Amino acid sequence: MTDQQQSLDKVILVDKPIGWTSFDVVAKIRSQYSKQYNRRVKVGHAGTLDPLASGLLIVLVGKATKKQDSFMKQDKVYEVEMQLGETSSTDDAEGQRTKVSNRRPNDTEIKQVLNKFIGQQSQVPPAYSAIKIDGKRAYKLARAGQEVKMKSREVNIYSISDVSYSYPRVSFTTKVSSGTYIRSLVRDIGEELGCGAYMSALRRTSIGEYSLDEPGVVTFSDS
Repeated sequence: MTDQQQSLDKVILVDKPIGWTSFDVVAKIRSQYSKQYNRRVKVGHAGTLDPLASGLLIVLVGKATKKQDSFMKQDKVYEVEMQLGETSSTDDAEGQRTKVSNRRPNDTEIKQVLNKFIGQQSQVPPAYSAIKIDGKRAYKLARAGQEVKMKSREVNIYSISDVSYSYPRVSFTTKVSSGTYIRSLVRDIGEELGCGAYMSALRRTSIGEYSLDEPGVVTFSDS
């Protein structure tokens, strides 16, 4: 393997800003490397982040893209913010919101309900997700007004910590297994509280052994 090839095949840790899609990040890095090497360079990511979310995105360059599956299966840590009293068609701030209740759970209720969600459980992914149903992305079917029935999946919520509550906002940090949808977790917490909830902010801080605390994390302007 040449020195040039070794420098090309790499794993890049990116702190994705809010407003960027994961594809935006991949496209920018592909453009930079393609110009540098004067040829199209293969670039991909290992686990998407929605535009409204920020944080760690692992970008794979060159032959490192072959390791995508191993990265996708890693546990993840998120900083989560949820808004009580309303639900959302997309389970986050992007969707159409519906008022549910003015009831204000107390601190004890919040902590008790959050603790119920620690451990292995069956979770239904959001209808607005990239999961394929009969070969089509679920979110495309949902946007077209079609009824989307998502199959439940087994996930593991390893921990929920650093809980902060000031109505209507609840924030916490959670470590979860691969395949866990935080939007679904927030939705289910809101249902258990009896007041509804949607995810108002999300930041991913680690994937497996990689985290935003490591030196060399790439940042981009959010403009």
